[in-house]
Amino acid sequence: MRLFSFAAQGQARIGVLKSAGAQEFIDLSVAAPGLPTDMGALIAQPGGLEAARQAAAQAPAAAVRPMAGVRFLPVVPRPGKIVCLGLNYADHAKEGGHARPEYPSFFMRGATSMTGHQEPIIRPRASTKLDYEAELAVVVGKKARHLTKANALECVAGYSCFNDGSIRDYQRKTNQWTIGKNFDGSGPFGPWLVTPDELPPGAAGLRIQSRLNGKVMQDANTKDFLWDVVESLCIITECMTLEPGDVIITGTPAGVGYARTPPVWMAPGDICEIEIEGIGILSNPIADE
Repeated sequence: MRLFSFAAQGQARIGVLKSAGAQEFIDLSVAAPGLPTDMGALIAQPGGLEAARQAAAQAPAAAVRPMAGVRFLPVVPRPGKIVCLGLNYADHAKEGGHARPEYPSFFMRGATSMTGHQEPIIRPRASTKLDYEAELAVVVGKKARHLTKANALECVAGYSCFNDGSIRDYQRKTNQWTIGKNFDGSGPFGPWLVTPDELPPGAAGLRIQSRLNGKVMQDANTKDFLWDVVESLCIITECMTLEPGDVIITGTPAGVGYARTPPVWMAPGDICEIEIEGIGILSNPIADE
């Protein structure tokens, strides 16, 4: 199942795609008016995703909407936590001048740093050094602490694409990366949540790319993770409780703009695409603040 968040009449709603390339979707607010219209709340409701699946399968014609003109929101518009891994591909660590790490680098994102599919990535007034990062997003489906390799994937509600847009000069003002990763509207998240039954366990072995104006900038595979989805969930839940709707951003491969000679920065008029095999294409124009 593929679900997405969208805005209609000033309210967040949830859509369900019948297939990956469908030109129409099911508006859950019509097909199942008793279900939450916020993705985080739907995920948190026991049996919520299965109820959405059943409602979409039995939806009346009145619930069918065209994809054209949809205004996408971030898949989970306001996650409780957005936990990001840095340096999770050895080649990306190397291009940034880092040794292969023994433990992931972690930082947090806030909800206001995100934007939806087809919405602009905002280049801020403060800097022109706006960079792209293709990443797999993992959406948590149930409360979890002290996960093990045997049960870690049981807490996953689904997977999506993320562009960890980074303001590089601000990222490097301190040893903590947070400020460069939290400019408003810098992190696209979407286009949809793909449930685990449609993908290999742990979203392993999926090709991941970024493209800037059609040119391939990053091209790797999730099998190249230093810490895969299972290991990442185990490490994170040593520290904190994950809750439904929380999001884990799993790191980016080599090929980012700052490591190129000369550096490549995203600018207004550009189009950046993140594609993950089996999930979809997250596409965003760039605009100035």
